[in-house]
Amino acid sequence: MTVQWTNPDSTVTVGVDRGSDTSLRAQLERALREAIQGGRLRAGERLPPTRQLAAELGISRGLVVDCYAQLESEGYLVTRVGSATRVAAGAGPTDPAPPEPPPPAPPAIDFTPTVPDLSSFPRRDWIWALGEACRTVPTADLDYGHPRGNAGLRAVVASYLRRVRGAVAEPERIVVCAGFAQGLALVLRVLGAAGIRRIGVEEPGPAYREVVTTQAGTQAVPVPVDGDGIDVDVLAATGVRAVLLTPAHQSPTGVVLAPQRRHAVLAWAREHDAVIIEDDYDAEFRYDREPISTLQGLAPDRVVLLGTVSKSLAPALRLGWIVSPPQLVTALARAKRYDDRGCPELDQIALALLMDSGRLDRHLRRMRKVYAARRAALVRAVETYAPGVEVTGLAAGLHAVARLPEHADETRIVAQAASRSVGLHGMAHYRLDHASRPPQLVLGFGHLTDGAIDQGIRVVADLLT
Repeated sequence: MTVQWTNPDSTVTVGVDRGSDTSLRAQLERALREAIQGGRLRAGERLPPTRQLAAELGISRGLVVDCYAQLESEGYLVTRVGSATRVAAGAGPTDPAPPEPPPPAPPAIDFTPTVPDLSSFPRRDWIWALGEACRTVPTADLDYGHPRGNAGLRAVVASYLRRVRGAVAEPERIVVCAGFAQGLALVLRVLGAAGIRRIGVEEPGPAYREVVTTQAGTQAVPVPVDGDGIDVDVLAATGVRAVLLTPAHQSPTGVVLAPQRRHAVLAWAREHDAVIIEDDYDAEFRYDREPISTLQGLAPDRVVLLGTVSKSLAPALRLGWIVSPPQLVTALARAKRYDDRGCPELDQIALALLMDSGRLDRHLRRMRKVYAARRAALVRAVETYAPGVEVTGLAAGLHAVARLPEHADETRIVAQAASRSVGLHGMAHYRLDHASRPPQLVLGFGHLTDGAIDQGIRVVADLLT
């Protein structure tokens, strides 16, 4: 049975099907709800009296009364004694949001410095680890886990960091987090609660600095970086009591914090009761000698060490860790619990198995060779097609820095390369003031094949010189 009535802009049809498995009341409610949501019944418009609608549909009046009452409780209808039932104000459709413009086509060759070789992710090893995690996980571990993270993963990470990164790491001082961004946000939140809301940052420095510190309600204070790393004298003059560093392979310049600067920044931290936040983002990939050990290993009471598997495995895993000084670990665990109740437990167990089995070490050994070959391909391509351009920051990591001629227009070069479907990334992007002097490019090579690196540099060589 159906019934129609005409409104100013449309004809409304509602009906019920006695042969349907859905109850008559549910059918009527859905039909009226959809008419309101779709705009066929507008705000303020009258609905038929309950007695009339029941008679025309051949159903009981009590059923229609219950239907109207349900839609009124949901906010779709309004009913007043002695007045008709009407569609409630605001219950109809809102103006549709304008369609999002299509994203620009990605460049055919993109020298982005932030992406590892995703095609080399060890899928079979990860599938094995997930399978083992599902097979062996105790039932109790399927509940919300410890706010600091899975105990097995924390033990494996602590052992790994002591062995590979020279860190002072104990499971009780590790908080597992959902990647670097969350780890840094948690640290900044805890420091902010302690009254530390101005954070020294390297200039130039990682592109995430401004966004994360702004979201955490803290102020980023730029401190210049030179060939030896951060200028500790300038840092001391700022009056900040915390600083964010990338000492093993400064992002993006690629310089290593010199020994005298390492000791100077630790002395600054002790003298000013300050905290150093160490971003250990790609130190596993060093090519000329063993990786530089963490700063945290020299002063575990002053340094918060942040690490992830985003570069060593893949960003999609969203797993990392905070190695905390003793005085901050309880607050960090509390902040993590309030944030999301913990990272996925099965993924944590799988990562622990991957690390403990030696499969991660094997993957890293293979990738060092792959990345070393791509680094060599980048150097070779620049020497061949743009011999006047100096490339620095090659000792470690997945990117290098190209120093352009002094007269070069960095912004124009990036734009013209984009028109040739080559993604170049200027150093201005890594400066808080977005200044493009001196003109430099940050060239990532981790995710590009040797052939793509050669072709990309050849296509833009005239722009670089």
